Amino acid sequence: MKRIRGHRRAPDTPFRAPHAPSRASRRISRRGPRLLTALLAAALTAGGVGAATGPATAAQHRAAQQSDIQATDWSVAMTKSTMARFTPSSIGGWSYPVGLYLFGQYQVYQRTHDPKLLSYIKSYVDRFVDGSGRIGQSFNNLDSMQAGRLLVLLHHETGQDRYRIAAKKIRDRLNTYPRTADGGFWHADSSSRAHQLWADGVYMVNPFLVEYGKEFGDSAYANDEAAKQLAVYGSHLQVSNGLLKHAYDESRTASWADRSTGLAPEHWCRAIGWYSMAIVGVLDSIPAGHPQRGELLTYLRNLAGGLERYQDPKTGRWFQVVDKGAKSDNWTETSCSSMFTYALDRAARQGYIDPHYEAVAQRGYRGVLAKISLGADGRTNLTDISIGTNVGDYAYYIARTRATDDFHGLGAFLIMNEQLEADR
Repeated sequence: MKRIRGHRRAPDTPFRAPHAPSRASRRISRRGPRLLTALLAAALTAGGVGAATGPATAAQHRAAQQSDIQATDWSVAMTKSTMARFTPSSIGGWSYPVGLYLFGQYQVYQRTHDPKLLSYIKSYVDRFVDGSGRIGQSFNNLDSMQAGRLLVLLHHETGQDRYRIAAKKIRDRLNTYPRTADGGFWHADSSSRAHQLWADGVYMVNPFLVEYGKEFGDSAYANDEAAKQLAVYGSHLQVSNGLLKHAYDESRTASWADRSTGLAPEHWCRAIGWYSMAIVGVLDSIPAGHPQRGELLTYLRNLAGGLERYQDPKTGRWFQVVDKGAKSDNWTETSCSSMFTYALDRAARQGYIDPHYEAVAQRGYRGVLAKISLGADGRTNLTDISIGTNVGDYAYYIARTRATDDFHGLGAFLIMNEQLEADR
């Protein structure tokens, strides 16, 4: 395996994000459907279909098309397309959507070992971190912390201490970061977000925390803090149908907050998606005997039941406002569908939830794959992705722009696809 110069890790200790499946299982299971397709095409040709016309030719054409679909490595195609569209300098500033996408790209690197994928990530991060580890971020909101995962993985891959120094700035910021009375991190240290917990926030900081703890020997704090945050957020946001409301305001003063419960009015899909991915990642990282493990499993199992209940039976995807799919103006959203698909499949395979949820995830996977295609330029296009979103009411969520190739969707797709692509 090639490494950027300065790597200090032994060959048998690769950095692996908590949800990364084994490469061996991918190589074995990926051959099955492709081999079946090839045999089908060969059988059609052997039967003289290749020279015929009419229905037989149509069948052979469909087999050939299916072979092409099976042969497409959508993760590789998407990363190549995105790197062709953007340089590390033009892809955007330090932000969680770009950080999410690049973490997904790292998942692809772990499988393919294509050095261009890692070099691209490093070039992006090095725009913000100088040689001594200084990073020009104040980290006064959770969103700004998500891309910190790139600092951890680059330290692991290169051994360069500047990435540790930059990552420690996030870790140290949490010592003074504002919290609710029961210890939940505010979504941001600002008057407009004071006392608020958004489901989005658990993914912005907690996967970073457990990965930071493992890389730098700080797991005693990191695992406890991450588990606590997932539990606090779950206790406020999850309701009887298993789903989470988008946000909670301890002060009950936000315009969207219910004056009795402090909850936002709707179940916005991507907010729930962030929570679903975060809780699976934290469960992958904390010890089996962790005192809050049982509580987190309860939140996850209740959520899995809600997701199965509200999955669109027609497409396999999930709706922008999850529990209101019967409304004619609601629409299935690609980033959250990717997140739910990943979380359900990973959780079922890890034994956190019942094995039947793998079938739910497979329906979701087929639904998401229906949203990706190759354009005339040969590059991938992923459609129906909600742009960045505040807390609002039903009309607000439904009116959000349905973007193509938004980084929220690209990153979620890669994380999902690296989990499930081997099953095709």
